[in-house]
Amino acid sequence: MKIFKFGGASVKDAASVKNITSILQSEGTENTVVVISAMGKITNAFEEVIDAYYNKAKDLSDKLAVIESFHKNIMNDLFDKNDEIYKEIEITLGELSWFLSRNTSQRYNYVYDQIICFGEILSTKIISAYLTKIGVENIWFDVRNYIKTDSNYRDAKVDWNLTQELISEKLDASKLNITQGFIAANDTENTTTLGREGSDYTAGIFAYCLDAENVTIWKDVPGVLNADPRVFSDTTLLEQISYEEAIEMAFYGASVIHPKTLQPLERKEIPLLVRSFINPKETGTKVTKGTRLVPYIPCFIVKKNQILVSISALDFSFMVENNISYIFKKLHDYQLKVNVIQNSAISFSVCIDNKFNNFDAFYKELKTEFKIDVQKGVDLYTVRHFDDKAIQSIQEKGSFLLTQVNKETMQIVLEAK
Repeated sequence: MKIFKFGGASVKDAASVKNITSILQSEGTENTVVVISAMGKITNAFEEVIDAYYNKAKDLSDKLAVIESFHKNIMNDLFDKNDEIYKEIEITLGELSWFLSRNTSQRYNYVYDQIICFGEILSTKIISAYLTKIGVENIWFDVRNYIKTDSNYRDAKVDWNLTQELISEKLDASKLNITQGFIAANDTENTTTLGREGSDYTAGIFAYCLDAENVTIWKDVPGVLNADPRVFSDTTLLEQISYEEAIEMAFYGASVIHPKTLQPLERKEIPLLVRSFINPKETGTKVTKGTRLVPYIPCFIVKKNQILVSISALDFSFMVENNISYIFKKLHDYQLKVNVIQNSAISFSVCIDNKFNNFDAFYKELKTEFKIDVQKGVDLYTVRHFDDKAIQSIQEKGSFLLTQVNKETMQIVLEAK
């Protein structure tokens, strides 16, 4: 049993769709579940639709038209005009229009999940239909009937027992199966999502429930590199990473592997392969039990557009347990992810990720009780297995605002040049 995951970059146009079908034919199409993301940058396009809908913007119809045109242009290069897939996509887009006209909920996160899911539904229907057209037998299924979660919209928690039961009972694992990443459903059949970039996690869930031989994530890079090539000019392919090391890297924000993906794989010692869909013959990176890192070199993880916040008491009293616990509760309430913590006698500093855009509300509430200094747009560099040369390479990128060091990891918040 194999699990493949293809992200948006691997299905961004008709040529890309043809490429992944070639990969599937080369790798073998039996006993395989293929998890696919929305095409190209369509998740971003749907986020624009959500904002326009939620804010009653006049250009909502224009944004919807962009999405429809994008998918139909790809279809025109893959299908004949009278193929059934055109009707199928019209029905799917009609379901989206029905939700937009009938929805009465004002909960942003709920609305987000009900709309964003159409990106994955559209992409998988198109790819499944193309496979059928070229003679590759496959089963398309709606992942929302298999992966069940709670109702924490945009970051749902998996109900593992029910999900395991449904996958074991309903999935024909002997075939080639095409399904969606990132999305799931709760007990009232409303769509939920597993967190941004959650398609990797979807692959991990299926691997765990099916006792898969391995999971392959197909990327536009040779495998897991020791640094982001968009930030560092000199990068090295990591041939082998242990589960422990990969979980550490994911925790600090390595974008190649989703933080939640590795946990179910590690529990059953299912190898994770990261390979290139551009050069599919290359072996890429293997994440498994064993040697921690091959080659053993510094690894750089970069998080852009962070917020550095320094909080102190108005009366200059010590920042101790009661103050800090209160601040952490508010960080949790406003869904602000803390990436670095540093505490002194009278100051408590955190570097945070504002992915849900709740920071301004957090700041407004806390400024009545604390003195708060804020610096937005800072960069956070995390270096695993650092050395002097690694630190020097970061010093060239800006001024250090905060440094945190332990035995194996250095974190540096800097003001970029």
